[in-house]
Amino acid sequence: MFTFIDVFAGIGGFRRGCELTGGVCVWSCEKDKFVRPAYASNFDVADHEFAEDIEDVDPKSIPDHDVLLAGFPCQPFSTAGKREGFAHETQGTLFFDLVEIIREKQPAAFLLENVKGLLGHNSGITMFTIMRVLDDLGYRVYPKVIDADGFVPQHRERVYLAGVRDGIDLGWHELMGPWNAFEAPQQGSLQLRHILEPHDQVPDKYTLSDRFMAGLRTHKANQAAKGNSFSYRVFRSNEVAGTLTASYAKSGQSILIHQGRDRNPRKLTPRECARLMGYPEHFKIPVSDSQAYKQFGNSVVPPLIRAIVDAMLTWHYRE
Repeated sequence: MFTFIDVFAGIGGFRRGCELTGGVCVWSCEKDKFVRPAYASNFDVADHEFAEDIEDVDPKSIPDHDVLLAGFPCQPFSTAGKREGFAHETQGTLFFDLVEIIREKQPAAFLLENVKGLLGHNSGITMFTIMRVLDDLGYRVYPKVIDADGFVPQHRERVYLAGVRDGIDLGWHELMGPWNAFEAPQQGSLQLRHILEPHDQVPDKYTLSDRFMAGLRTHKANQAAKGNSFSYRVFRSNEVAGTLTASYAKSGQSILIHQGRDRNPRKLTPRECARLMGYPEHFKIPVSDSQAYKQFGNSVVPPLIRAIVDAMLTWHYRE
Protein backbone atom coordinates (compact mmCIF):
# COMPACT_ATOMS: atom_id res chain seq x y z
CA MET A 1 0.00 0.00 0.00
CA PHE A 2 1.12 3.57 -0.64
CA THR A 3 -0.41 6.94 0.18
CA PHE A 4 -0.99 9.85 -2.16
CA ILE A 5 -2.49 13.33 -2.28
CA ASP A 6 -4.71 14.60 -5.08
CA VAL A 7 -3.90 18.25 -5.89
CA PHE A 8 -6.06 20.15 -8.43
CA ALA A 9 -8.18 17.02 -8.18
CA GLY A 10 -10.84 17.77 -10.80
CA ILE A 11 -13.35 14.94 -10.93
CA GLY A 12 -10.80 12.43 -9.68
CA GLY A 13 -9.09 10.94 -12.73
CA PHE A 14 -5.74 10.78 -10.96
CA ARG A 15 -7.35 9.39 -7.83
CA ARG A 16 -9.25 6.63 -9.60
CA GLY A 17 -6.19 5.54 -11.54
CA CYS A 18 -4.03 5.52 -8.42
CA GLU A 19 -6.59 3.70 -6.28
CA LEU A 20 -6.73 0.95 -8.88
CA THR A 21 -3.05 0.30 -8.16
CA GLY A 22 -3.63 0.05 -4.40
CA GLY A 23 -3.00 3.64 -3.41
CA VAL A 24 -4.83 5.36 -0.55
CA CYS A 25 -5.74 9.04 -0.80
CA VAL A 26 -4.97 11.00 2.39
CA TRP A 27 -5.70 14.56 1.16
CA SER A 28 -7.31 16.21 -1.84
CA CYS A 29 -7.97 19.73 -3.09
CA GLU A 30 -10.30 21.23 -5.68
CA LYS A 31 -11.64 24.78 -5.92
CA ASP A 32 -14.29 24.66 -8.66
CA LYS A 33 -17.74 24.82 -7.03
CA PHE A 34 -19.26 22.63 -9.73
CA VAL A 35 -16.47 20.05 -9.68
CA ARG A 36 -16.36 19.56 -5.92
CA PRO A 37 -19.82 17.90 -5.76
CA ALA A 38 -18.89 15.59 -8.64
CA TYR A 39 -15.70 14.53 -6.83
CA ALA A 40 -17.49 14.06 -3.50
CA SER A 41 -20.21 11.99 -5.19
CA ASN A 42 -17.69 9.46 -6.43
CA PHE A 43 -15.01 9.32 -3.74
CA ASP A 44 -14.98 9.06 0.02
CA VAL A 45 -13.91 12.44 1.34
CA ALA A 46 -15.17 11.90 4.88
CA ASP A 47 -11.95 10.38 6.19
CA HIS A 48 -9.54 13.08 4.99
CA GLU A 49 -9.48 16.81 4.34
CA PHE A 50 -11.01 17.93 1.06
CA ALA A 51 -9.45 21.38 0.77
CA GLU A 52 -10.91 24.05 -1.46
CA ASP A 53 -8.38 26.73 -2.40
CA ILE A 54 -4.76 25.60 -2.71
CA GLU A 55 -3.62 29.18 -2.09
CA ASP A 56 -5.16 29.06 1.39
CA VAL A 57 -3.46 25.78 2.35
CA ASP A 58 -0.49 25.64 4.70
CA PRO A 59 1.74 22.89 3.29
CA LYS A 60 2.67 21.87 6.84
CA SER A 61 -0.96 20.88 7.44
CA ILE A 62 -0.97 18.33 4.62
CA PRO A 63 -0.41 14.72 5.76
CA ASP A 64 2.81 12.95 4.86
CA HIS A 65 2.43 10.91 1.69
CA ASP A 66 4.40 8.74 -0.69
CA VAL A 67 3.19 10.21 -3.99
CA LEU A 68 1.89 13.62 -5.06
CA LEU A 69 -0.48 13.75 -8.04
CA ALA A 70 -1.43 16.93 -9.87
CA GLY A 71 -2.70 18.12 -13.22
CA PHE A 72 -1.51 21.65 -12.66
CA PRO A 73 -2.72 24.74 -14.54
CA CYS A 74 -0.22 26.30 -16.94
CA GLN A 75 0.12 29.93 -15.94
CA PRO A 76 2.72 32.46 -17.13
CA PHE A 77 6.14 32.07 -15.54
CA SER A 78 8.84 34.66 -15.14
CA THR A 79 11.20 35.08 -18.08
CA ALA A 80 13.89 36.58 -15.85
CA GLY A 81 17.36 35.48 -16.83
CA LYS A 82 18.79 35.56 -13.32
CA ARG A 83 18.71 32.38 -11.28
CA GLU A 84 17.15 33.59 -8.06
CA GLY A 85 15.28 30.45 -7.01
CA PHE A 86 11.81 29.10 -7.56
CA ALA A 87 10.13 31.73 -5.38
CA HIS A 88 11.29 34.46 -7.78
CA GLU A 89 10.43 32.68 -11.01
CA THR A 90 7.15 30.99 -10.08
CA GLN A 91 5.67 33.39 -7.54
CA GLY A 92 2.09 34.23 -8.41
CA THR A 93 1.42 30.94 -10.20
CA LEU A 94 -0.40 27.87 -8.93
CA PHE A 95 2.72 25.89 -9.71
CA PHE A 96 4.38 27.84 -6.90
CA ASP A 97 1.83 26.39 -4.43
CA LEU A 98 2.54 22.92 -5.77
CA VAL A 99 6.27 23.41 -5.36
CA GLU A 100 5.77 24.60 -1.78
CA ILE A 101 4.01 21.32 -0.95
CA ILE A 102 6.78 19.25 -2.53
CA ARG A 103 9.47 21.25 -0.74
CA GLU A 104 7.75 20.89 2.63
CA LYS A 105 6.52 17.28 2.45
CA GLN A 106 9.26 15.71 0.29
CA PRO A 107 7.19 12.84 -1.15
CA ALA A 108 9.10 9.90 -2.55
CA ALA A 109 7.65 10.52 -5.99
CA PHE A 110 5.24 12.70 -7.94
CA LEU A 111 3.30 12.57 -11.18
CA LEU A 112 2.33 15.83 -12.90
CA GLU A 113 0.27 16.31 -16.05
CA ASN A 114 -0.29 19.16 -18.47
CA VAL A 115 -1.19 19.85 -22.07
CA LYS A 116 1.38 19.01 -24.72
CA GLY A 117 1.72 22.72 -25.50
CA LEU A 118 3.52 23.17 -22.18
CA LEU A 119 6.71 21.96 -23.88
CA GLY A 120 6.80 24.97 -26.21
CA HIS A 121 5.07 27.50 -23.98
CA ASN A 122 6.90 30.83 -23.85
CA SER A 123 9.53 29.50 -26.29
CA GLY A 124 10.30 26.62 -23.95
CA ILE A 125 11.15 28.84 -20.99
CA THR A 126 8.20 27.63 -18.92
CA MET A 127 9.19 23.97 -19.22
CA PHE A 128 12.85 24.81 -18.58
CA THR A 129 11.86 26.65 -15.40
CA ILE A 130 9.66 23.79 -14.19
CA MET A 131 12.39 21.21 -14.73
CA ARG A 132 15.02 23.35 -13.05
CA VAL A 133 12.82 24.14 -10.06
CA LEU A 134 12.03 20.48 -9.48
CA ASP A 135 15.70 19.60 -9.85
CA ASP A 136 16.58 22.25 -7.26
CA LEU A 137 14.13 20.60 -4.90
CA GLY A 138 16.10 17.37 -5.14
CA TYR A 139 14.13 15.36 -7.69
CA ARG A 140 15.03 13.52 -10.87
CA VAL A 141 12.30 14.28 -13.38
CA TYR A 142 11.38 12.28 -16.47
CA PRO A 143 8.97 13.95 -18.95
CA LYS A 144 7.08 12.05 -21.61
CA VAL A 145 4.31 12.86 -24.09
CA ILE A 146 1.73 10.07 -24.17
CA ASP A 147 -1.31 9.60 -26.39
CA ALA A 148 -4.21 7.96 -24.52
CA ASP A 149 -5.26 6.13 -27.70
CA GLY A 150 -5.47 2.44 -26.81
CA PHE A 151 -6.42 3.10 -23.21
CA VAL A 152 -9.52 4.83 -24.57
CA PRO A 153 -10.84 5.37 -28.11
CA GLN A 154 -9.51 8.92 -28.22
CA HIS A 155 -6.37 10.67 -29.42
CA ARG A 156 -5.31 12.67 -26.38
CA GLU A 157 -1.69 13.75 -26.14
CA ARG A 158 -0.54 15.10 -22.81
CA VAL A 159 2.86 15.61 -21.20
CA TYR A 160 3.53 13.69 -17.97
CA LEU A 161 6.34 14.50 -15.55
CA ALA A 162 7.31 11.57 -13.34
CA GLY A 163 9.67 12.52 -10.53
CA VAL A 164 11.53 10.63 -7.82
CA ARG A 165 13.38 12.15 -4.88
CA ASP A 166 17.15 11.88 -4.85
CA GLY A 167 18.21 8.99 -2.66
CA ILE A 168 15.04 6.98 -3.34
CA ASP A 169 15.65 3.85 -5.39
CA LEU A 170 12.51 2.87 -7.27
CA GLY A 171 14.48 0.78 -9.71
CA TRP A 172 14.24 3.35 -12.49
CA HIS A 173 16.69 3.40 -15.35
CA GLU A 174 18.71 6.60 -15.11
CA LEU A 175 17.89 7.80 -18.62
CA MET A 176 14.25 6.83 -19.10
CA GLY A 177 13.00 6.50 -15.53
CA PRO A 178 9.65 4.70 -15.26
CA TRP A 179 9.00 4.83 -19.00
CA ASN A 180 11.11 1.70 -19.52
CA ALA A 181 8.45 -0.26 -17.63
CA PHE A 182 5.46 1.65 -19.00
CA GLU A 183 3.20 -0.51 -21.16
CA ALA A 184 0.57 0.96 -23.47
CA PRO A 185 -2.09 -0.94 -25.42
CA GLN A 186 -1.94 -0.98 -29.19
CA GLN A 187 -3.33 2.26 -30.58
CA GLY A 188 -6.69 1.76 -32.24
CA SER A 189 -7.46 -1.32 -30.14
CA LEU A 190 -10.47 0.53 -28.74
CA GLN A 191 -12.93 2.22 -31.08
CA LEU A 192 -15.92 4.47 -30.59
CA ARG A 193 -18.26 1.49 -30.91
CA HIS A 194 -17.02 0.38 -27.50
CA ILE A 195 -18.43 3.49 -25.79
CA LEU A 196 -21.39 4.63 -27.89
CA GLU A 197 -25.05 4.13 -27.07
CA PRO A 198 -27.31 2.71 -29.80
CA HIS A 199 -28.60 5.68 -31.81
CA ASP A 200 -32.23 4.85 -31.03
CA GLN A 201 -31.47 5.18 -27.32
CA VAL A 202 -29.91 8.64 -27.53
CA PRO A 203 -32.30 11.56 -26.85
CA ASP A 204 -33.00 13.75 -29.87
CA LYS A 205 -31.54 16.81 -28.15
CA TYR A 206 -28.04 15.55 -28.94
CA THR A 207 -28.69 15.46 -32.70
CA LEU A 208 -27.66 18.64 -34.51
CA SER A 209 -30.47 20.61 -36.12
CA ASP A 210 -30.60 21.35 -39.85
CA ARG A 211 -29.99 25.01 -39.06
CA PHE A 212 -26.91 24.24 -36.97
CA MET A 213 -25.47 21.95 -39.66
CA ALA A 214 -26.08 24.59 -42.35
CA GLY A 215 -24.24 27.11 -40.16
CA LEU A 216 -21.27 24.78 -39.81
CA ARG A 217 -21.06 24.24 -43.56
CA THR A 218 -21.34 27.97 -44.28
CA HIS A 219 -18.73 28.88 -41.70
CA LYS A 220 -16.35 26.25 -43.07
CA ALA A 221 -16.76 27.58 -46.60
CA ASN A 222 -16.24 31.19 -45.50
CA GLN A 223 -13.11 30.33 -43.57
CA ALA A 224 -11.74 28.31 -46.47
CA ALA A 225 -12.26 31.31 -48.77
CA LYS A 226 -10.13 33.38 -46.40
CA GLY A 227 -7.43 30.74 -46.30
CA ASN A 228 -8.27 29.74 -42.75
CA SER A 229 -8.82 26.23 -41.51
CA PHE A 230 -12.07 25.29 -39.83
CA SER A 231 -13.48 21.84 -39.72
CA TYR A 232 -16.08 19.80 -38.00
CA ARG A 233 -15.29 16.13 -37.78
CA VAL A 234 -17.88 13.38 -38.04
CA PHE A 235 -16.68 10.06 -36.68
CA ARG A 236 -17.98 6.59 -37.39
CA SER A 237 -18.19 3.86 -34.80
CA ASN A 238 -15.09 2.04 -36.07
CA GLU A 239 -12.85 5.09 -35.60
CA VAL A 240 -10.89 6.68 -32.78
CA ALA A 241 -12.14 10.11 -31.73
CA GLY A 242 -10.17 13.32 -31.56
CA THR A 243 -9.47 15.05 -28.27
CA LEU A 244 -12.39 15.81 -25.97
CA THR A 245 -11.89 19.39 -24.78
CA ALA A 246 -13.37 21.41 -21.95
CA SER A 247 -15.14 23.58 -24.53
CA TYR A 248 -17.10 20.67 -26.01
CA ALA A 249 -20.38 22.15 -24.76
CA LYS A 250 -19.82 25.15 -27.05
CA SER A 251 -17.71 23.61 -29.81
CA GLY A 252 -19.13 20.10 -30.03
CA GLN A 253 -18.37 19.95 -33.72
CA SER A 254 -14.89 18.64 -32.79
CA ILE A 255 -16.39 15.20 -32.14
CA LEU A 256 -19.62 14.50 -33.99
CA ILE A 257 -21.06 11.01 -34.32
CA HIS A 258 -22.33 9.65 -37.64
CA GLN A 259 -25.97 8.50 -37.50
CA GLY A 260 -26.49 7.38 -41.07
CA ARG A 261 -27.07 9.14 -44.38
CA ASP A 262 -30.59 10.28 -43.56
CA ARG A 263 -29.93 11.86 -40.19
CA ASN A 264 -27.70 14.67 -38.97
CA PRO A 265 -24.75 13.73 -36.78
CA ARG A 266 -24.98 14.15 -33.03
CA LYS A 267 -22.88 15.15 -30.06
CA LEU A 268 -21.67 12.71 -27.47
CA THR A 269 -23.80 12.33 -24.37
CA PRO A 270 -22.16 13.01 -20.99
CA ARG A 271 -22.19 9.28 -20.22
CA GLU A 272 -20.41 8.58 -23.50
CA CYS A 273 -17.86 11.26 -22.58
CA ALA A 274 -17.30 9.47 -19.29
CA ARG A 275 -16.61 6.24 -21.15
CA LEU A 276 -14.43 8.08 -23.68
CA MET A 277 -12.26 9.22 -20.77
CA GLY A 278 -12.11 5.75 -19.21
CA TYR A 279 -14.54 6.18 -16.32
CA PRO A 280 -16.71 3.21 -15.25
CA GLU A 281 -20.47 2.95 -15.66
CA HIS A 282 -21.06 3.54 -11.96
CA PHE A 283 -19.32 6.92 -12.08
CA LYS A 284 -21.92 9.49 -11.05
CA ILE A 285 -22.55 12.63 -13.11
CA PRO A 286 -24.43 14.97 -10.74
CA VAL A 287 -24.14 18.11 -12.89
CA SER A 288 -25.62 19.65 -16.03
CA ASP A 289 -24.55 18.51 -19.48
CA SER A 290 -22.46 21.65 -20.03
CA GLN A 291 -20.62 21.19 -16.74
CA ALA A 292 -20.13 17.48 -17.43
CA TYR A 293 -18.55 18.22 -20.82
CA LYS A 294 -16.21 20.72 -19.20
CA GLN A 295 -15.26 18.37 -16.37
CA PHE A 296 -14.57 15.35 -18.54
CA GLY A 297 -12.71 17.53 -21.06
CA ASN A 298 -10.42 18.73 -18.28
CA SER A 299 -9.84 15.28 -16.82
CA VAL A 300 -7.00 12.83 -17.12
CA VAL A 301 -7.63 9.28 -18.33
CA PRO A 302 -7.79 6.95 -15.29
CA PRO A 303 -6.65 3.75 -17.09
CA LEU A 304 -3.60 5.62 -18.39
CA ILE A 305 -2.81 6.98 -14.92
CA ARG A 306 -3.04 3.45 -13.56
CA ALA A 307 -0.51 2.22 -16.10
CA ILE A 308 1.89 5.08 -15.36
CA VAL A 309 1.70 4.58 -11.59
CA ASP A 310 2.22 0.84 -12.08
CA ALA A 311 5.41 1.68 -13.97
CA MET A 312 6.52 4.19 -11.37
CA LEU A 313 6.19 2.22 -8.15
CA THR A 314 7.98 -0.96 -7.16
CA TRP A 315 6.87 -3.79 -4.91
CA HIS A 316 7.90 -2.14 -1.64
CA TYR A 317 4.98 0.30 -1.98
CA ARG A 318 2.47 -2.52 -2.37
CA GLU A 319 0.91 -4.88 0.13
